Amino acid sequence: MDWKLEVVIVPVTDVDRAKEFYADKLGFTVDTDHSAGDAFRVVQVTPPGSGCSIVFGKGLGGGMEPGSLKGNHLVVADIEAAATQLDAAGVKHSGVQHFENGAMTPGPDPQAADYNSFIFFEDPDGNTWAVQQVAKPVR
Repeated sequence: MDWKLEVVIVPVTDVDRAKEFYADKLGFTVDTDHSAGDAFRVVQVTPPGSGCSIVFGKGLGGGMEPGSLKGNHLVVADIEAAATQLDAAGVKHSGVQHFENGAMTPGPDPQAADYNSFIFFEDPDGNTWAVQQVAKPVR
């Protein structure tokens, strides 16, 4: 039986600001932006090529505080291209880093090994994301 992660809920304070960040800056596709009165709004965005979407809004429940989502990973085939895209969008980030002798070191992994080059950034509410290079096909 397949168990597929399809949605991650991201707690935000300002839905329009979050939509501008995820859709306009990061280039994620807006799947839906639906309101049901003033107390409920759901926005679903999907990163290009992803089978999992991100949902944020108002009145969604869950009890998470804005900025409390930490460490979700986005996977890319080319970490340096991802850094260039984030730079072009004006998204502040850590720069490309890799593990060497158990510590984060500036720059991509010299062997371009999968799972060893990263970029870290946060959304306007402080929810944090890691971008990880994985060039081989993911299952």
